[in-house]
Amino acid sequence: MCFDACVVGPLVGAVGRFLPPLAALLSLCFAITPAWAQAEELITIDPAARATPFPHFWERIFGSGRAALALRESYRQDLRAVSDVTAAAYVRFHGIFHDELGVYDEDRHGRPVYNFSYVDQIYDGLLASGVRPFVEISFMPGKLAQHPLYQSFWYRPIVSPPKDYARWDALIAALVRHLIDRYGAEEVGRWYFEVWNEPNLGFWGGSPRQATYWDLYDHTARALKAVDPRLRVGGPATAQAAWVSAFIRHCVERRVPVDFVSTHVYANDTPEDVFGTHQPIARERMVCLAVRRVHDEVADSALPTLPLIWSEFNASFRNEPAVTDSSYMGPWLAQTISDCDGLVEDMSYWTFSDVFEEGGVVKTPFHGGFGLLAAGGIPKPAFNAFALLHTLGETRLALASPGALLTRRADGSLALALWNYAAPGAGGAPRTVRLALAGPAWHSAQVIAIDPDHGDVHDAYRRMGSPQYPTREQLAQLKLAAALPAMTEHSLAAGEMTLTLPAHGLALVTIH
Repeated sequence: MCFDACVVGPLVGAVGRFLPPLAALLSLCFAITPAWAQAEELITIDPAARATPFPHFWERIFGSGRAALALRESYRQDLRAVSDVTAAAYVRFHGIFHDELGVYDEDRHGRPVYNFSYVDQIYDGLLASGVRPFVEISFMPGKLAQHPLYQSFWYRPIVSPPKDYARWDALIAALVRHLIDRYGAEEVGRWYFEVWNEPNLGFWGGSPRQATYWDLYDHTARALKAVDPRLRVGGPATAQAAWVSAFIRHCVERRVPVDFVSTHVYANDTPEDVFGTHQPIARERMVCLAVRRVHDEVADSALPTLPLIWSEFNASFRNEPAVTDSSYMGPWLAQTISDCDGLVEDMSYWTFSDVFEEGGVVKTPFHGGFGLLAAGGIPKPAFNAFALLHTLGETRLALASPGALLTRRADGSLALALWNYAAPGAGGAPRTVRLALAGPAWHSAQVIAIDPDHGDVHDAYRRMGSPQYPTREQLAQLKLAAALPAMTEHSLAAGEMTLTLPAHGLALVTIH
C-alpha cells in the first residue's frame, strides 16, 4: 500500500444496511471486477452523514471443532489469542454428548448413569478464558442411540435419534440441573442452547429428517424449560439457510418454546442448494443474500421479533488454502460485515482455531483450515482482519462508495475500512482512493493495512521451506512474520489523503 499527502474524515452516502430487495441483489452478483479498478476514486467523508447503530455482530460468537478439543491447552491458547483482538463472548462446538466425554452410560441393569466431569472441565475452561458456552446439544450417546448411525467425520459422531425419548429428556434435564448447580441460574441463563447441528444434512439420521428433528427439538426445548424457563433455546441449526419458516410455524402451532432462530451458510454453498436457482452468485455475496432471505422469513412469520443467530459462516466449507489461509479473507470479511449489517443478531465465524479434527489430525500448518490461527498458534491473515475490523466504531455513517465502511467511535474519532476485493487465487488491479474531508478540521490519521505483502505469513513460511512440522524456533519466527504491520501516522493539513490498495488488500484508517 502507498500513501500520498494526508487528511481523512467522515464519509457520505447510502449505508450498507439499507439494502435493495433480494431479487435486485441477486442481479448484482455477477460482477467481480470492481469499477474502482479503472481509475482513482474519490470518496467524500461527511461526519454529519446519516448515522445508525453498528453493533459488532460478527465477532461475539466463534465456532470451533468438537467439545473434547476444549480440554487441550493449544485450544485454550488460541481462544485467548482470539479473545485478545475481538469481542468474543461465546464459543460453539459440536459433540458435548459424544461418547469420548463419557457423559452417558448405563449400568448392568440398563439404568442411565451420568458423568459430567469432562463437561465441567470444558465449560470451566471457557469461562476462565472470558467466554460463555453457546451450547450445541449434540450428538447421540452410543447407548442411547436408536441405531448405530455414524456421521463421516474422523471422530465418528453418532447421529441417530434416541431409542427412548424419556431417557433423552432425563439426560437434558440432568445436564441443565448440573450446570445450574455448578454455575448458578443467572450465569446459565446467559448461555444459548441450540438443538443439534445441520439436521437437514447427514448430521441427523432420523427419517423423515424434518419431522423427526421436530420431535427432537420439541423434547429438548421442553425438557430445558421445565428445569428453568429462563434458559434460551433455539434451532433449527440447519445448513444452507433451510427450514426456518417451517420451524417457526411448527413451534407456533405446537406451542413449543423457542427463543432464537439459527442457521448456516458458507460462501461457496451453491445457489441451487440455498436459493433453488441456477443463477450464479458471487462468493462475496452469497452469505448476506442468504442472511437477508432468512431475516425476511423471520420478519414475515408469526414470531417476527425472534433473534436470528447465524451460528456458522465462512468463505468456504472446504479446505481451500487460497481462501481461508490467504489475505483474500480480509476483503471478503469486510464485504460480508458491510452487507449483513442490520439483518442479524450475531454471526459465528467457523472457526477460531485450526485445532480441529473433522478430517483427521492436522498434518501441516497451512492446509486451508477454517481457523483464524493455524496449527502452532500462527496467525493467518483472517486473524489480522478480525483484529483490524474490531477497531471499527459503534455507529455507522452512510457512505456512497462500495468497498468502504465508515464508523464513529465513542471518543468521536472516525474509523474507515477500505478494501480491494478480488477472487481467491486471482490477481487484480490496485485500487486508488482519494479521501476528501468535509466538516470540521481533523488533525491526524493513522493507517494500518494487510495484503499479500503485509500481515500475511505465507512468504515467510515458503522461504522457510514450508516445513510440515515447524520447530519451536520456526514457530516463533512465523508468529513474528504474521504480525500486523506498523501503523503509519499522517498529519491532516490539506483535507485530502490518497491510498492505493493492492488486490486482496484491507486497510483501516483512523481519523482524529
